[in-house]
Amino acid sequence: MTSALIAVVDDDESIRRTTTFLIESFGFRAAAFESAEGFLECGQLHETSCLIADVHMRGMNGLQLQCRLAAAGRAIPIIFITAYGNKESRQQAMRAGAVAFLGKPFNDEELLGSIRLALRKKLEETGDLIAVVDDDDSVRRTTTILIKSFGFRAAAFESAESFLKSGQLQDTSCLILDVLLPGMNGFELQGKLAAAGYNIPVVFITSYGDTESRGRAMQAGAVAFLSKPFRNEQLLQTVRSALRLDDGSMKSAG
Repeated sequence: MTSALIAVVDDDESIRRTTTFLIESFGFRAAAFESAEGFLECGQLHETSCLIADVHMRGMNGLQLQCRLAAAGRAIPIIFITAYGNKESRQQAMRAGAVAFLGKPFNDEELLGSIRLALRKKLEETGDLIAVVDDDDSVRRTTTILIKSFGFRAAAFESAESFLKSGQLQDTSCLILDVLLPGMNGFELQGKLAAAGYNIPVVFITSYGDTESRGRAMQAGAVAFLSKPFRNEQLLQTVRSALRLDDGSMKSAG
């Protein structure tokens, strides 16, 4: 299951239940809330990749929630759903940046298409580029897909040398780096970047971790030292720590 979290805010319990089930059947994580206030207080705003919100709700309505999020600088793509849609509400929602405005009942394909559009919009808007350097093609491919599912841009390289020559060092917000590589290894690349003044957070990944290697990496300033295979949630938490997107301090992961 992808780590993209889709939040559903609707005061109709049956809609929350069926929409959440549908979202999970698409392969996403889902979280449901019966009010806009409940969503704002949930503590999951920072990891929400897409918001599906009813227009008419008790208390704060969907359009007011959209304004509140925008005022707080929360760039969460929003899909509105409603059984009482009108031209004025649609125009207000879309002018304020909504991805879609769906009338209830909507079909599965309609919702899935809107979610994909929302996630693509979020991906295009983020400025964070995560670089993956690993000589194992399968690891590069799966890790890149995973990084994109988190809502970040990703670039993959089969060697330290190719990363250094890529011209993307200035854009790289976080580096996911294998320890053992042909040619220049991960530690050597870490040292070279530091010597050149590139303050890029490094997350080491390896199948051959040992206490000495872990200590060396962390002493040199690595954010984490992960053993393959690692869990999706473990990588997401580590990347967020590297980018300082979470509320806690940066910690090493095992």
